[in-house]
Amino acid sequence: MADGRRVASPDAGLFSPVRAGTAVEELTGEPAFVRGMLDAEAALCRAAARLGLMPAAAAAAVTRVCAAVEVDLPDLARRARGAGNPLVPLLADLRAAAGPELREYVHRGATSQDIVDTALMLMAARAREVIVADLDRVLAALAGTAERHRDTPMAGRTLGRHAVPVTFGGKAAGWLLLVLAARDALAAVRPPAQLGGAAGTLAGLGPPELADAFAAEVGLAASGVPWHARRTPVATLGAALAQVTGALGKIATDVVLLAQDEVAEVAEPAAPGRGGSSSMAHKRNPVLSILIRSAAAQVPALAQILQASLVAEHERATGAWHAEWAPLRDCLRLAGGAAETAAELCAGLEVAPDRMRAGLEITGQRTGGLGASAELVERALAEYRRTR
Repeated sequence: MADGRRVASPDAGLFSPVRAGTAVEELTGEPAFVRGMLDAEAALCRAAARLGLMPAAAAAAVTRVCAAVEVDLPDLARRARGAGNPLVPLLADLRAAAGPELREYVHRGATSQDIVDTALMLMAARAREVIVADLDRVLAALAGTAERHRDTPMAGRTLGRHAVPVTFGGKAAGWLLLVLAARDALAAVRPPAQLGGAAGTLAGLGPPELADAFAAEVGLAASGVPWHARRTPVATLGAALAQVTGALGKIATDVVLLAQDEVAEVAEPAAPGRGGSSSMAHKRNPVLSILIRSAAAQVPALAQILQASLVAEHERATGAWHAEWAPLRDCLRLAGGAAETAAELCAGLEVAPDRMRAGLEITGQRTGGLGASAELVERALAEYRRTR
């Protein structure tokens, strides 16, 4: 720019193609985060009006201002350096847009952490809904694969070597149960609203019922007690997202190994332009599995940062809270990208029963006695159907 300031470039996902263009990416972008903060401010006013703490007309007017205010994201980010969080400069813009008649009603009794935490939980709740839906698609595809191939024999492999024969349906059933547990763990997470006031004691906010009214207005779970320095909701969400990417990463790892040229027992779904090499025209790389594995390799480390946030000093952490924001967003994006990609992979996975039989011949294995493997498929399918 002419004044010499550096302008932030949009993060298009070049360093993280697993989430590029996915539904969760849009739900977790910086505009979505700012929208979450504005939604939280508007909900706080409506909750206060519901309890008679401010005029309903004022709450409605602030809600309209929050919906209409325009935000310069690079400028907001630069100004956030002055306070250590983006809510402070955003409030300055919001109050300016609200004007002198409404200014006194904006952010009344709340603290920055209330709004930032609530915005992050709004982002998480919206993204979680999409991720769970994609995991349901993965489960449906795996259940179909397990059923179709319950009697398809293949070599079982332990410690990287042939063991005894199994069925491909049995392998898919194992994937199914792994994803089912991860899906249910994430679905059980209920991101809560945050409202505690200056030191997390609800002092200066009004009646205790305001916190529940705020949660209802913003569309999140009620926390009961403020969690400013009790970061269980963040740590729990991070752990669930790590479980999701771990389950999907297991499938992707098996597919990579089974799709090797000398094995060729499965192949990823073909698509124009997918899997090509810049220098080897003959290659068809397992790109979907690679993307999923990239997410599975990152999320556990990011979730560890969220676990570390549990060690928060006094009533508001100095740095640990701030350190949560980017890792939480990245966990959501990576898990969302992995789930959307895995749904495509599992729905279109190409299976080669003849190659599986040929693989058994390498170590001279017979295919008798596979009834137990088929029985495991039935048990896995029964558990899946019981939970749907």
